[in-house]
Amino acid sequence: MSTGTNVYIVGFVCMLLGVGLSLAVLFLRRSMSEQKIKNARAQAKGIIEDAQKAVDALRREGELNAKDLLFKMRQDFEKESRERRDELVNLEKRIAGREANLDRRVDLLEKKERELEDKAKNLKGAEDALKAKNDDLAKVLVEEKERLHKISNMSPEEAKALLLSKLESELTREKAVLIKKAEDDVKESADKKAQELITYAIQRCAVEHAVESTVSVVNLPGDDMKGRIIGREGRNIRAFEMATGIDVIIDDTPEAVMLSGFDPVRREIARISLERLISDGRIHPGRIEELVEKVKKEMDIKIKEEGEKVLFDIGVHGIHPELVKMLGRLKYRTSFGQNALQHSKEVALLMGVLADEVGLDPKLARRIGILHDIGKALDQQIEGTHARLGADLARKFSETDVVVQGIEAHHEEVEKTSLYGVLAAAADAISAARPGARRETLETYVKRLEKLESIANVFNGVEKAFAIQAGREIRIIVQPEKISDSDAVVLARDIRKKIEEGMEYPGQVKVTVIRETRAIEYAK
Repeated sequence: MSTGTNVYIVGFVCMLLGVGLSLAVLFLRRSMSEQKIKNARAQAKGIIEDAQKAVDALRREGELNAKDLLFKMRQDFEKESRERRDELVNLEKRIAGREANLDRRVDLLEKKERELEDKAKNLKGAEDALKAKNDDLAKVLVEEKERLHKISNMSPEEAKALLLSKLESELTREKAVLIKKAEDDVKESADKKAQELITYAIQRCAVEHAVESTVSVVNLPGDDMKGRIIGREGRNIRAFEMATGIDVIIDDTPEAVMLSGFDPVRREIARISLERLISDGRIHPGRIEELVEKVKKEMDIKIKEEGEKVLFDIGVHGIHPELVKMLGRLKYRTSFGQNALQHSKEVALLMGVLADEVGLDPKLARRIGILHDIGKALDQQIEGTHARLGADLARKFSETDVVVQGIEAHHEEVEKTSLYGVLAAAADAISAARPGARRETLETYVKRLEKLESIANVFNGVEKAFAIQAGREIRIIVQPEKISDSDAVVLARDIRKKIEEGMEYPGQVKVTVIRETRAIEYAK
């Protein structure tokens, strides 16, 4: 075989190998492409499935969030609906209460109008009766003049004097009868109206009463503590008494000591200081002085807080800070055993209710009521009555003239120029006269009854006078030959005025004049 043929054969073989390799490469590439496509499709399918799952999860989460939001919105709506419903119910109750108050006031006004009409009719009847009496007396006078002129030798002047004397006696008797009738009518209607107002005010303003004394008791953990309070050679008790100004009484009373002093604020400071010393256990002069000073500062703050609290309770604002402190001091001040601050609070509430009933400003009335006894915070330090001291304080700290006059007039020391002064006196008397509100010593009680009887005994024609009902009533027995029935009415009024001018007493005193004629004969 020739060389050329071999070359051709080798070339052909090489060509075949090239073609085979090309086909193998193409087949391999195709297989790899198909595998990549398959992998890409599988990956795309996985991505689609993951995306579908994510979409499903997001949809479920969105549905849950939407349900939660819907549930919350529903709850908020229901809550708001309940609140609105409660507001409507409360509003209906307030409206019903106001309607009831308006109905009651309308009834009271109608009742008052009827009473005024009845009173006007009675007065008109009394005027008509008096006019008729005057006409009758004029006729009688003419007849008496003519008859006397005919049957006697009297001169016209003498006859005129005799007739005038007789006429004066008859007019005095008629005047007393008419005065008594008018007073009874007015008193009946006024007492009834006053009882309604006072009862309503007391029902609205019931408060507790605190009865205190000039002695405070401090309990001890044991009797050995008494020796520690006294200290070596009495140095601790001397230091305590000098720092507080209060006497410490240590006797045989088991596990207790007493603190005695007239100043209730100092006594309260001493009580708190001693209790803290006992709790602390360190009792010596240096510690005593340090603790007492600390308690004094705390007491100043507490006094102011007490004043602010009572003002907040009754709804009075704009009081000067110094007056607030003075008001707080009344918590530790008593009058006949009645706590002065509680008494002032009760008077303020009573004045507010009474003022509202009679058509005055209840806020101004409560302001006067809470300040009416403010002078008692200083009456142990400065000379003067607590009413005048309180008025001076109110004037100093820019209270209005109405407030100052109401404070000054609540004990009849000055003339009342406004109805607020009348309400202050009435509310003060109601609070003081309430059973259990006050107490007084036996000596003071006896002196008051003796003075009441002595006032009545000085009048001419009085035979005996007896103070009864714990000084709430005085009964006077008169001599019938000296005091007539008409004079008895005038005597009762005069004794009442004398008691009002010359005595101080809680509540009111009833004056009863008794005139009795007895005819006695003995059969033998």
